[in-house]
Amino acid sequence: MKNQLLVYSIAALTMIGCNKKDEKKPDGPKEVPVVSVEQRNVTGYQTFPASIQGRINNDVRAKIQGYITEVLVDEGQRVQKGQPLFRLETNTLTQTADAAKAAIGAAQSSVSAAKANVNAAQAAVNAAQVEVNKLIPLVQKNIISIVQLETAKANLSKAQAQLSQARAGELQASAGVSQATANFRGAQANIDYSIIRAPISGVIGKLPLKVGSLVGPTDATPLTTVSDTSEVFAYFSMNEKEYLNFLEDSKGATVPEKLRNMPMVELQLANGSIYPEKGKIQTVTGQIDPQTGTIQFRVAFPNAAKLLSNGNSGTIRVPKLYENATIVPESATFEQQGLVYVYRVEKDTAKNILIGVTDRVNNLVVVKDGVKKGETIVAQGVGQIKPGTAVKSKPVQFDDIVNAIKPIF
Repeated sequence: MKNQLLVYSIAALTMIGCNKKDEKKPDGPKEVPVVSVEQRNVTGYQTFPASIQGRINNDVRAKIQGYITEVLVDEGQRVQKGQPLFRLETNTLTQTADAAKAAIGAAQSSVSAAKANVNAAQAAVNAAQVEVNKLIPLVQKNIISIVQLETAKANLSKAQAQLSQARAGELQASAGVSQATANFRGAQANIDYSIIRAPISGVIGKLPLKVGSLVGPTDATPLTTVSDTSEVFAYFSMNEKEYLNFLEDSKGATVPEKLRNMPMVELQLANGSIYPEKGKIQTVTGQIDPQTGTIQFRVAFPNAAKLLSNGNSGTIRVPKLYENATIVPESATFEQQGLVYVYRVEKDTAKNILIGVTDRVNNLVVVKDGVKKGETIVAQGVGQIKPGTAVKSKPVQFDDIVNAIKPIF
């Protein structure tokens, strides 16, 4: 009996001890980092994918058909206007030019013969005219018969006809010289065309065709492209909504005036770096492309250092200044059902506050409404507290919180 009582007593004491262990002490206020809402001038950016082209891009094509015998340049090489790029075979062209030159000599000989005929015919006309002039007074004095005069006149008409024919032959021979000369010049021009030269000064692009390739003026693929990249153009597009916002937000009465008032823009390269030179938006196409629903802009960038090439890609960053903007750290915000909130600290209690977001810039949120300058908000760890949570404020530097946010990518 005593043993049973002892067992029961031990069991009861064990249960009491367990219950005491299970009891939790009430938690105190949660310590959270807090900052004050600030107002600053903030520059945000609208970004648009862009393609880059040289100021001038000329396709190089052959003016005549022929086989490439020499490629005189290499890809990426800088060339000057008129510099030889390719050479085509000229054997047939040279033979044609030689034949055309020989034809000029033959035509000139024909001209000489035709001139001799003209001279002879002219002499015959002169002699016939003298005879007629001699007979006229004799007929008038009835010394000779009029028949002789008429015969002389007939001889004069015949000589004049032969002179006209000789002169026509001379003109024809002269035309033959002109034609032969034109043929020779054409053949010589074709020889000149066999040396394909740079149409502008610039950089050689891809060389898809090699020695031995047959090329001609109707080829779909150019021999190469020469690009003038002393200045480059970046092309980007806005959709219709973005374009209408641009028209509303930009200063000026007309589109050209709005473009002149646009700030200088930046170019972010494919590796994420910012191109050191800023560009100016120059033009915008006159209408929305019905196929894409977009309108295209052109930005000019100086490229003296030749860092940019034809075909580069990048991102245009159009700056937008927010003056005296109300800002909070990105880490202080959280979303629920598409709405953005912050926790404002009121009497050591975290209260969730709905805010309107104007923009997000460099780990900052530009706030439209919901909080004001000087109000205290939870700066970090908003996912670990709930509305109404008792908190203990730990003030931290605003910029320390902003700079501590690391990009995900």
